[in-house]
Amino acid sequence: MTASPRPPGASAVVAIVTVSGVLITSTLFARWGGRALGPLFALDLVAGVLSWAVTPLLVWRPVAGTAILTALAAVSPAATPPATIGALQVAWRRPFPIAIAVAAAGIAAHAVQGAWRSNSAMPYGWWLVLITIGYGALLGWGAWAQARAALIRSLHERAERAEAEQGRRVAEARMLERRKIAREMHDVLAHRLSLLATFAGAMEYRPDSSPERLSQAAGVVRAGVHQALEELREVISLLRDDDPPDGKPAPPQPVLADVPRLVEESRGAGTEVLLRETVEEPAEAPPTVARTAYRVIQEGLTNARKHAAGQPVRVALSGGPGTGLEVEVLNALPPEGTLPGWSGGAGLVGLTERVQLAGGRLDHQAAGGEFRLHASLPWPT
Repeated sequence: MTASPRPPGASAVVAIVTVSGVLITSTLFARWGGRALGPLFALDLVAGVLSWAVTPLLVWRPVAGTAILTALAAVSPAATPPATIGALQVAWRRPFPIAIAVAAAGIAAHAVQGAWRSNSAMPYGWWLVLITIGYGALLGWGAWAQARAALIRSLHERAERAEAEQGRRVAEARMLERRKIAREMHDVLAHRLSLLATFAGAMEYRPDSSPERLSQAAGVVRAGVHQALEELREVISLLRDDDPPDGKPAPPQPVLADVPRLVEESRGAGTEVLLRETVEEPAEAPPTVARTAYRVIQEGLTNARKHAAGQPVRVALSGGPGTGLEVEVLNALPPEGTLPGWSGGAGLVGLTERVQLAGGRLDHQAAGGEFRLHASLPWPT
C-alpha cells in the first residue's frame, strides 16, 4: 500500500477554504442570478454554507469530509465544487481503491442531483458524461500526484541510504587503514626494538665488560634507536596518501634479497640462526609476496628473541614461480621453568591478516619441543 503524503499545511488549508468559498458563491450566482428566488434557493444557500463549513474537514479526514459533501451534492449544485475538491484530496492522499469508491459515489450523487434538478444548458445524458469525465480526471490527477510524491520520497530515502552506506564505507576504510598502520608499525618496530633490548640486556647483566665493549654496545643501541626512528618515519610516509616531503622517493620495500641481512642482524644480537634458501628467481618475486615473506621471517625471529632467548632458530625459504613460496621459521622452546617474554598476541594476528591479504595461509604451533611458524604464499607464473 502506498503511504499517504503529509497533510497540507496551514497556508494550504486557508487556500482550500478560500477556493471552496469562491466556487460556492460563483455557483449560486450563476444558478440564481437574474432569477426569482424561491425555496430551492434557500436549499442551495443552506447547502452551500454547510459545504463551506465542512471543507476544512478535508484536510484531516478527507474520506469522511468528502462523503458528507457528496451527500450534499446530491441535493444541491452548490455542494459540487467542495465535493470535487474532496474527491481530488482523497485521490491524492488515500489508496487508489478508496479513491475509486469516492469517485463512483460522487458520480452517483450528481446523477441523483441531475435527475431532479435538471440542467437546462444540455441534455441530462451529456451532462452526466461530463461529470463522469471530470471525476475520472480528478482521479487520474490525484493518482499521478500521489505516485510522484512516492517517487520523490523513495529517491530521498535512497539518497539517505546511499549517504549512510558511504559513511559506513569511509568508517570501514579508516578502520582498515588503522589496522594496516598498526600492523606495519608492529612488524617494523618490534624487530628493531627486540634487537635493542638484547644489547641493552647484555650491557645490564655484564657491567664488568671492558670499556671498549660497553662503548661498542652503547653505539649499537644508539644506532638502533636512530634506525628505529627512521623506519617509523618511513612507515608513516609510506601509508600517507600525499607525496614524500622534499621530493624524496618513497622508501624501498623489503624483498627476498634482504632476508640474509635480516638474519645477520639477529646473529649480531647473539641468536644462532641457520638459513636455508632455495628460491628460484628470487628477484622476480611479486612485491606483495616478497614483502609478506620478509615480514613472516622478521616476526619469527622477533618472537624467538622474546620468548626463546638463546635458543637456535632455523629459517627455510623455498619455492618459485608457479609453485608458490614456502616460508618456515622454527625455534626450540625455552627450557621448562623459564618465563617467556610477555606478548599480547597482536603480532601473529596481524601477520595472519597480512598473509591472508596476500592470498596465502599461515600456520603456527608448538609441538615436539619446537615452535613452528609456516606460511604458504601464491606465486603466479
